[in-house]
Amino acid sequence: MAAILMIDDERAILELVKNGLRKDGHFVTAYISAAQVPLDKLNRYDLIILDIMMPDVDGFSYCDKIRSLVDCPILFLTAKTMEHDITFGLALGADDYLTKPFRIAELRARVNAHLRRERRERHTTLTFDRIKFDLSAKELRVDNTPVALTKSEYLICEYLARNKGQVFSKEQIYEAVFSLEGDSDNSTISTHIKNIRSKLNKLDIQPIATVWGIGYKWE
Repeated sequence: MAAILMIDDERAILELVKNGLRKDGHFVTAYISAAQVPLDKLNRYDLIILDIMMPDVDGFSYCDKIRSLVDCPILFLTAKTMEHDITFGLALGADDYLTKPFRIAELRARVNAHLRRERRERHTTLTFDRIKFDLSAKELRVDNTPVALTKSEYLICEYLARNKGQVFSKEQIYEAVFSLEGDSDNSTISTHIKNIRSKLNKLDIQPIATVWGIGYKWE
């Protein structure tokens, strides 16, 4: 059972999600406005679901505000489907997104996949020249300097690095990282990798190669 925070200004969606997630034994706290959520209570939640287009505080602004306060997964539930919106949201530190209209079964699967991922234990280190993974702390370092990756970005890097030289499709990466089949979620992985590359390029290192028509690999 997990404690989940959901913020959406549509009451019907709040009720749909609450009823769906309760079937999995989760406790859902729902708000119609981000301004109503006490900031000092955020650490009690295991996962946060955010609508983007809300009248007072939009989901992008709220995610940016709380990302440094919480390390739990954040999932956007949104009617925005443009790539730049998705890229912007993930760059703010969100882990995933689901577009409206959505199937409650898919949302339940996404939520449970992220919660399972959070509970995995990691040990020891993994080293590649200038890059070192602290598998327990979920941290990637370049020249012993931590790289500010989101959790999803880190796990994509770790998965590819653990399987150095192997080529994986976006669907395979999504399924491996989130424990969920990702047939319609190619843009999530593409966007995360774009953000990873941007951060690593600043350190003059680029270990993720694109194999055109297939996917990605760690070189």
